[in-house]
Amino acid sequence: MLTTSLALALTAGLGIAPPTQATTTTTTQTTPSKAAAPAATGTIVDTAVAAGSFKTLVAAVQAAGLVETLSGKGPFTVFAPTDEAFAKLPAGTVEMLLKPENKAKLAAILTYHVVPGSVMAADVVKLKNAGTAQGQRVDIKVDGKKVMVDGANVVKTDIACTNGVIHVIDSVILPSDKTIVEIAASNGSFNTLVAAVKAAGLVETLSGKGPFTVLAPTDEAFAKLPPGTLDMLLKPENKQQLVDILTYHVVPAAAYADQVVTMSQVPTVLKTPIKVTVKDGKVMLGAATVVATDIEASNGVIHVVDTVILPTPANKAQASVDASSSKN
Repeated sequence: MLTTSLALALTAGLGIAPPTQATTTTTTQTTPSKAAAPAATGTIVDTAVAAGSFKTLVAAVQAAGLVETLSGKGPFTVFAPTDEAFAKLPAGTVEMLLKPENKAKLAAILTYHVVPGSVMAADVVKLKNAGTAQGQRVDIKVDGKKVMVDGANVVKTDIACTNGVIHVIDSVILPSDKTIVEIAASNGSFNTLVAAVKAAGLVETLSGKGPFTVLAPTDEAFAKLPPGTLDMLLKPENKQQLVDILTYHVVPAAAYADQVVTMSQVPTVLKTPIKVTVKDGKVMLGAATVVATDIEASNGVIHVVDTVILPTPANKAQASVDASSSKN
């Protein structure tokens, strides 16, 4: 089953995506309980500084150049790791992230803790995930009174700020830092796909900013092609045909699974859409069945398919017409 949401990364350091957030506090560090939120007295940054338990977070926000942003109008919802949460990271990690040369990586991690909008604890139990300012989404799990954001427990909630709200978590949550190509190369199930991407000269493109959604055929999917087809496609003289096939597997946006199932077709980089069919809990994209979804990358998301989706001659002809028209 396809089961998540579309995240959209937007502008200047903080993007826009669907909001969400966490539950209520208790007397323990793992089960939040509900309490009335005090009146806001300062911005998110002011409140974190005054609390005294977010010194590492404040230092990181300063090093990442995000003080002005998180002191701005907002509203923002921040999942704030405590000093103890940062201390759980491997030795030397915080020091490495605070170095000027790692500013972009630090900013990506911090904005992964920020959801645009002010989302109070009472609403979090209705959510399964939330789009972050970094562009990827966090998963939200509610188990009784226990609420988790990715792998972090929510330990205190609804700290009101003049430009949003803070929910406290007990671990630092980390976005994916590998590109689509890097994930495919390291997975072991996409050796043929990676070889094809290299032969087509698409490594740099699919390692770029994106975001992209890749409908990734497994090695077994490529093995279902007629004998000799793959060898033919990998020849230099057939590069354009290979490019057409591969770009037919790429959606020019980050489309999470639960968004895909609401569509009748998905757009592709080849500029011809693929039909979406949902029946009896099975999702098909063209002739391919989706077998795994929402593998997040730093520049998009991967859905795994069991068949190579081939553009028809009519599709390719229309793509050529569209391409010619766009040049005029």
